[in-house]
Amino acid sequence: MAQETATDHREDGVDLPWERINPDTLRNLVREFVTRDGSDWGDAAGTLEAKVEQVFRQLRENKVKVVFDLRSQTANIVICR
Repeated sequence: MAQETATDHREDGVDLPWERINPDTLRNLVREFVTRDGSDWGDAAGTLEAKVEQVFRQLRENKVKVVFDLRSQTANIVICR
């Protein structure tokens, strides 16, 4: 197996349709995502709820997606390419 570097951000997993995730689980995932250490919100100041709603808007607009990483056994939100 190739050794990963700190700059290797690829997800080895499967896309999870956000619409099929339990709403409470999805909200918890999004809340954890926006409060994660190292999150870069730039100049986008705002409340936690405003940031959560921003991520939900990006999910609805297919700008980001939920991926379950098979290696780490964790879910993450990543930019759609």
